[in-house]
Amino acid sequence: MILPIIAYGDPILRKKTNAISGQSKELDTLIKNMWETMYNANGVGLSAPQIGKSIRIFIVDSSPFAKSDRANPNESEKLEKFKKVFINPTLIEEKGAIVKYEEGCLSIPAIFHKIDRKEQIKLHYFDEDFNEHEELFDGLIARIIQHEYDHLEGKLFIDKLSPFKKDLIKNKLSVIQKGKIESDYKMAFFKK
Repeated sequence: MILPIIAYGDPILRKKTNAISGQSKELDTLIKNMWETMYNANGVGLSAPQIGKSIRIFIVDSSPFAKSDRANPNESEKLEKFKKVFINPTLIEEKGAIVKYEEGCLSIPAIFHKIDRKEQIKLHYFDEDFNEHEELFDGLIARIIQHEYDHLEGKLFIDKLSPFKKDLIKNKLSVIQKGKIESDYKMAFFKK
Protein backbone atom coordinates (compact mmCIF):
# COMPACT_ATOMS: atom_id res chain seq x y z
CA MET A 1 0.00 0.00 0.00
CA ILE A 2 1.28 3.43 -0.94
CA LEU A 3 1.34 5.65 2.13
CA PRO A 4 1.37 9.45 2.19
CA ILE A 5 4.76 11.00 2.85
CA ILE A 6 4.79 13.37 5.81
CA ALA A 7 5.63 16.92 4.75
CA TYR A 8 7.98 19.37 6.40
CA GLY A 9 6.31 21.06 9.37
CA ASP A 10 4.93 17.93 11.01
CA PRO A 11 6.42 17.53 14.52
CA ILE A 12 7.05 13.79 13.95
CA LEU A 13 9.94 14.72 11.66
CA ARG A 14 11.64 16.42 14.63
CA LYS A 15 11.28 13.58 17.18
CA LYS A 16 13.94 11.04 18.03
CA THR A 17 12.48 7.62 17.21
CA ASN A 18 11.89 4.56 19.41
CA ALA A 19 13.54 1.15 19.02
CA ILE A 20 11.62 -1.72 17.49
CA SER A 21 11.31 -4.68 19.87
CA GLY A 22 11.23 -7.53 17.36
CA GLN A 23 9.88 -9.11 14.23
CA SER A 24 6.15 -9.11 13.67
CA LYS A 25 3.61 -9.45 10.89
CA GLU A 26 2.88 -5.72 11.23
CA LEU A 27 6.57 -4.91 10.73
CA ASP A 28 6.74 -7.09 7.60
CA THR A 29 3.69 -5.27 6.21
CA LEU A 30 5.19 -1.90 7.12
CA ILE A 31 8.43 -2.72 5.28
CA LYS A 32 6.50 -3.77 2.14
CA ASN A 33 4.48 -0.55 2.32
CA MET A 34 7.65 1.51 2.77
CA TRP A 35 9.21 -0.01 -0.38
CA GLU A 36 6.04 0.61 -2.37
CA THR A 37 5.77 4.19 -1.07
CA MET A 38 9.43 5.00 -1.76
CA TYR A 39 9.35 3.60 -5.30
CA ASN A 40 6.11 5.45 -6.04
CA ALA A 41 7.83 8.71 -5.03
CA ASN A 42 11.03 7.89 -6.98
CA GLY A 43 13.10 7.99 -3.81
CA VAL A 44 16.30 6.17 -2.90
CA GLY A 45 15.63 6.12 0.85
CA LEU A 46 12.69 6.38 3.22
CA SER A 47 12.51 6.48 7.01
CA ALA A 48 9.60 5.57 9.28
CA PRO A 49 9.03 9.18 10.48
CA GLN A 50 8.39 10.13 6.85
CA ILE A 51 5.30 7.88 6.89
CA GLY A 52 4.18 8.95 10.36
CA LYS A 53 5.83 6.23 12.46
CA SER A 54 8.21 7.21 15.24
CA ILE A 55 10.24 3.98 15.10
CA ARG A 56 13.85 3.20 14.18
CA ILE A 57 13.67 1.81 10.66
CA PHE A 58 14.66 3.05 7.23
CA ILE A 59 15.13 1.54 3.79
CA VAL A 60 17.63 2.28 1.02
CA ASP A 61 17.80 1.30 -2.65
CA SER A 62 20.61 3.18 -4.36
CA SER A 63 20.11 1.60 -7.81
CA PRO A 64 18.65 4.78 -9.41
CA PHE A 65 22.05 6.42 -8.86
CA ALA A 66 23.92 3.62 -10.69
CA LYS A 67 23.15 5.11 -14.09
CA SER A 68 23.17 8.72 -12.91
CA ASP A 69 25.81 11.16 -14.05
CA ARG A 70 26.02 12.28 -10.40
CA ALA A 71 27.54 8.96 -9.30
CA ASN A 72 31.22 8.12 -9.30
CA PRO A 73 31.72 5.61 -12.20
CA ASN A 74 33.68 3.34 -9.82
CA GLU A 75 30.57 3.06 -7.62
CA SER A 76 28.06 2.10 -10.32
CA GLU A 77 28.06 -1.66 -9.74
CA LYS A 78 27.85 -1.27 -5.96
CA LEU A 79 25.02 1.27 -6.27
CA GLU A 80 23.09 -0.98 -8.66
CA LYS A 81 23.04 -3.87 -6.16
CA PHE A 82 22.54 -2.00 -2.89
CA LYS A 83 19.08 -2.50 -1.35
CA LYS A 84 18.70 -2.86 2.42
CA VAL A 85 16.41 -2.52 5.41
CA PHE A 86 17.97 -0.96 8.53
CA ILE A 87 16.26 -1.62 11.87
CA ASN A 88 17.41 -0.04 15.16
CA PRO A 89 20.57 1.39 13.60
CA THR A 90 23.30 2.98 15.67
CA LEU A 91 25.93 5.16 14.05
CA ILE A 92 29.26 4.02 15.45
CA GLU A 93 31.64 6.21 13.51
CA GLU A 94 31.89 8.79 10.73
CA LYS A 95 35.31 9.24 9.15
CA GLY A 96 37.22 10.31 6.07
CA ALA A 97 37.11 13.49 4.06
CA ILE A 98 34.11 15.79 4.09
CA VAL A 99 32.33 15.57 0.75
CA LYS A 100 29.83 18.11 -0.58
CA TYR A 101 26.92 16.68 -2.58
CA GLU A 102 23.45 17.89 -3.53
CA GLU A 103 20.67 16.36 -1.44
CA GLY A 104 16.91 16.53 -1.45
CA CYS A 105 14.20 14.93 0.65
CA LEU A 106 10.78 13.44 -0.12
CA SER A 107 9.39 15.33 2.90
CA ILE A 108 10.75 18.63 1.54
CA PRO A 109 9.90 18.52 -2.18
CA ALA A 110 11.58 20.81 -4.71
CA ILE A 111 14.37 21.94 -2.37
CA PHE A 112 17.90 20.76 -3.11
CA HIS A 113 21.19 21.91 -1.59
CA LYS A 114 24.79 20.79 -1.38
CA ILE A 115 25.42 19.26 2.02
CA ASP A 116 28.72 18.33 3.71
CA ARG A 117 29.01 14.77 5.03
CA LYS A 118 31.87 12.45 5.93
CA GLU A 119 32.65 9.97 3.16
CA GLN A 120 32.60 6.85 5.35
CA ILE A 121 30.46 5.51 8.21
CA LYS A 122 30.30 2.46 10.42
CA LEU A 123 26.80 1.35 11.37
CA HIS A 124 25.37 -1.29 13.71
CA TYR A 125 21.87 -2.44 12.67
CA PHE A 126 19.45 -5.33 12.24
CA ASP A 127 18.05 -6.43 8.89
CA GLU A 128 14.42 -7.36 8.22
CA ASP A 129 15.03 -10.89 9.59
CA PHE A 130 16.56 -9.38 12.75
CA ASN A 131 20.05 -10.57 11.87
CA GLU A 132 22.61 -8.29 13.50
CA HIS A 133 25.21 -6.45 11.38
CA GLU A 134 28.07 -4.04 11.84
CA GLU A 135 29.22 -2.64 8.52
CA LEU A 136 31.35 0.03 6.96
CA PHE A 137 29.75 2.06 4.15
CA ASP A 138 31.31 4.68 1.91
CA GLY A 139 30.59 7.01 -0.98
CA LEU A 140 27.05 7.73 -2.09
CA ILE A 141 25.66 4.77 -0.13
CA ALA A 142 27.09 6.20 3.10
CA ARG A 143 25.50 9.56 2.26
CA ILE A 144 22.03 8.06 1.69
CA ILE A 145 22.32 6.11 4.95
CA GLN A 146 23.42 9.24 6.87
CA HIS A 147 20.48 11.19 5.44
CA GLU A 148 17.97 8.50 6.50
CA TYR A 149 19.67 7.98 9.87
CA ASP A 150 19.30 11.70 10.56
CA HIS A 151 15.53 11.30 10.15
CA LEU A 152 15.54 8.76 13.00
CA GLU A 153 17.29 11.36 15.15
CA GLY A 154 14.75 14.07 14.34
CA LYS A 155 17.10 15.91 11.98
CA LEU A 156 16.63 17.08 8.40
CA PHE A 157 19.22 17.80 5.73
CA ILE A 158 18.28 21.49 5.79
CA ASP A 159 19.57 21.66 9.39
CA LYS A 160 23.09 21.41 7.93
CA LEU A 161 22.66 24.60 5.89
CA SER A 162 24.26 27.89 6.90
CA PRO A 163 21.95 30.53 8.45
CA PHE A 164 22.18 32.49 5.18
CA LYS A 165 21.05 29.52 3.06
CA LYS A 166 18.29 28.66 5.55
CA ASP A 167 17.03 32.22 5.18
CA LEU A 168 16.98 31.83 1.38
CA ILE A 169 14.64 28.81 1.56
CA LYS A 170 12.43 30.12 4.40
CA ASN A 171 9.56 31.06 2.05
CA LYS A 172 9.71 27.73 0.20
CA LEU A 173 9.57 25.87 3.51
CA SER A 174 6.58 27.94 4.58
CA VAL A 175 4.75 27.00 1.36
CA ILE A 176 5.43 23.29 2.03
CA GLN A 177 4.38 23.63 5.67
CA LYS A 178 1.06 25.19 4.62
CA GLY A 179 0.42 22.36 2.14
CA LYS A 180 0.41 24.70 -0.83
CA ILE A 181 2.74 22.60 -2.93
CA GLU A 182 1.97 20.05 -5.59
CA SER A 183 3.85 16.80 -5.63
CA ASP A 184 4.04 13.78 -7.93
CA TYR A 185 3.33 11.55 -4.92
CA LYS A 186 0.84 11.44 -2.08
CA MET A 187 1.74 13.70 0.87
CA ALA A 188 0.29 14.45 4.28
CA PHE A 189 0.47 17.96 5.73
CA PHE A 190 0.33 18.81 9.42
CA LYS A 191 -2.72 20.66 10.60
CA LYS A 192 -2.44 22.51 13.90
